[in-house]
Amino acid sequence: MTLPASAIPVEAPQAFLGVAHSLTGKLWRDRLDARGAARALAIAQRHQLPEMLARVLAGRDVDIEAVADFLDPTIRKLMPDPFTVTEMEAAARRIADAAARGEKVAIFGDYDVDGATSAALLAWHLRHCGLDPLIHIPDRLFEGYGPNTEAVRMLAAKGATLLVAVDCGTTSIEPLAEAKRLGMSVVVIDHHQCGDELPVVDALVNPNRPDDLSGLGHLAAVGLTLVTLVAVNRDLRQRGYWTSEMPEPDLLGMLHHVALGTVADVAPLIGLNRAFVAKGLIALRRRDHVGHTALMDVSRLNGPPEAWHLGFMLGPRINAGGRIGRADLGVRLLLEGDVTEAARIAAELDRLNTERRAIEQAAEAQAEAEALAALGLEDKGAVIVTASEGWHPGVVGLVAARLKEKFARPAFAIALEPGGIGTGSGRSIAGVDLGRAVRQAVADGLLMKGGGHAMAAGVTLRKEKLAEFRAHMESALSGDVAQARHVNEIFIDGAVSARGVTVEFAATLNRAGPFGSGNPEPVVALPSHQLVFADEVGQAHLRLRFKSGDGAIVNGIAFRSVGQKLGNALIANRGQVLHVAGSLSVDRYQGTERVQLRVLDVATPDPGPALIR
Repeated sequence: MTLPASAIPVEAPQAFLGVAHSLTGKLWRDRLDARGAARALAIAQRHQLPEMLARVLAGRDVDIEAVADFLDPTIRKLMPDPFTVTEMEAAARRIADAAARGEKVAIFGDYDVDGATSAALLAWHLRHCGLDPLIHIPDRLFEGYGPNTEAVRMLAAKGATLLVAVDCGTTSIEPLAEAKRLGMSVVVIDHHQCGDELPVVDALVNPNRPDDLSGLGHLAAVGLTLVTLVAVNRDLRQRGYWTSEMPEPDLLGMLHHVALGTVADVAPLIGLNRAFVAKGLIALRRRDHVGHTALMDVSRLNGPPEAWHLGFMLGPRINAGGRIGRADLGVRLLLEGDVTEAARIAAELDRLNTERRAIEQAAEAQAEAEALAALGLEDKGAVIVTASEGWHPGVVGLVAARLKEKFARPAFAIALEPGGIGTGSGRSIAGVDLGRAVRQAVADGLLMKGGGHAMAAGVTLRKEKLAEFRAHMESALSGDVAQARHVNEIFIDGAVSARGVTVEFAATLNRAGPFGSGNPEPVVALPSHQLVFADEVGQAHLRLRFKSGDGAIVNGIAFRSVGQKLGNALIANRGQVLHVAGSLSVDRYQGTERVQLRVLDVATPDPGPALIR
């Protein structure tokens, strides 16, 4: 008799392949405990799925009844009633009024990918309605994040009667008050965490405000903008606005924008976000949008785009305009209808991205040295706070992300200006709420400005407050960081040999995608494979080949590993037999598809008991 899953005792999963301490110091965990393994078996049997795919689904807590919907997430099933979001009805009515009256609308967006895609989506809709909206993306260096009084006055002077802030505005109390004083209506569509004080506006659509019960706080701003436009379309439909001459715009035809903004903003790929990205990737593969196609071409993306392409290839190029170039280049590309002009803008973004990488690498090397000196040989300290004059404010977020990855703790990188003002960004690790600690630092007078999410935050401070800010973050987060870093572990979904690593196997696992924040890529282990080749390639990557006992070969790559623990372990163990953990991707070159293992960790196999001969 088979025990029901609920009757199986829950125990901590054992060390996978017996790896309690890998060559980089990690504990390998089976992602499934006994109950999870039972659920995987039930999923495989009920839905006739391959065992490994069932294990992946069970490892992401997919209920047996929800498997079909998870494998094919549809917007129709997952789209909520927009009016469950606080003040959505007022926002939709005011935007619909502007469309019906032919008003001059100003769109104020953030300078990142989420802001660019949100602004482009809203502008496309308003243009469809016959309006010619003003679009303002602030200059990161001279204006900083969010609406500012000077820009608000400029937009009012150009005749704007409605200001819509997308991916910003929740903490812009005074600039939006100025907009109201100048006679503009104001609608905010934002997803950032809220402080105690909210701006006085016509509608603040933010599922992360304290009085919102919609459960949509995981949406990126671009996803929230789409939900808002669903409500606008409904309002205009009830007014009889849509006719054969003015047909209702196809919002689902713009899912390219939503997928790109959602992935680039590292929004969790759960619920509605998964549907947005899954269907958005299908839209991107059609190559029917001029701007996105130009962006894919300049990124040298060969083959169908996947979620990680959006985060690591397309997103950074849109971001490059806001970081070190013209902040509005990304929005212009996404709204461009001419193929030649789109190619020109995309080429400029690609050039800026190359320039950004060089600037980032120089700052990163300096920040790493400062972090190592601060942590010391004993590796003490919960939070890294680095600062320097001469760093470009446009790359500090990227530097903070690198520090977080390298040192496995929250990190800040702050660019100090000649006037003694520093602007910086922080990135956090899972389980540590950075945004809350930053908002407390603002309340305590340590920061001039600050805010963000649990995983990322922005700060502006005076140079003389730097030491106090560092001490505050250390005190505020040390407990959470200690708990989050208690076990340095990697979760494994299952084991496979090189012979089984095929294009078809990778496609099977990809059915559980798209993968990203909130839906991690499956991690497979190759037990006892010989490292037959390891050589440096590109910018600090290692190209690898592993051979199984039956002679089958699988290609691998270890990104940014040279000089790091993983790279050192691989170089030192050329020719040796290792357990290998990594994620699979399909490498497409000159029309040929090959599976590649993105190596995350390696371990020395336990030799087992000695044989008595």
